[in-house]
Amino acid sequence: MKTGKVPFLALIVLTAILPALSFAQTASNPANLPQRDGAHDFDFLIGNWKAHVRRLPDRLNNSNTWVEYDGISNHKKILDSNSNFEEFDVTSTDKKLHIKAQTLRLYNPASRQWSIYLVDVDNGTLGLPPVVGSFTGNRGEFFDQEDYKGRGILVRYVWLSISPQSARMEQSFSPDGGKTWEVNWICELAR
Repeated sequence: MKTGKVPFLALIVLTAILPALSFAQTASNPANLPQRDGAHDFDFLIGNWKAHVRRLPDRLNNSNTWVEYDGISNHKKILDSNSNFEEFDVTSTDKKLHIKAQTLRLYNPASRQWSIYLVDVDNGTLGLPPVVGSFTGNRGEFFDQEDYKGRGILVRYVWLSISPQSARMEQSFSPDGGKTWEVNWICELAR
């Protein structure tokens, strides 16, 4: 064999082995795996929706009395960015209760996570802390820790059943560090 030339059979073997070696090196070190860019995870939400809400007013008290609401949930991108803003307005089916709210969602490209803030434009307040998280496929999970009626709880938002025509968001509270969750808000959106 002449120096500097690789036999044809060796090239075939190398072509077959190199991708496997590269995968093995990447799989053995998760830091080498490609990072998922979630900047467009909420793009499905942009536009106008009909909202149906089921809300559990008496939370973490073994209640099963739900109040139902209907209304709108409209979402707009902010300045052609990945951030978006929601205007939410629902009224209970008996017309006695009304919820008007706004939501600000900001994407952090460094952490690859979303921060979701509840905004009260009427009172000029921004709900803190935000729930923070990301999507895996068509499921988004977002968490924070809050004080609720004098006790520390975990709060979780879950987005699921996502399609261009429908989506569902659930809010849950956990008083025991995430061992158990009580769903207290279910919002179903439809175009």
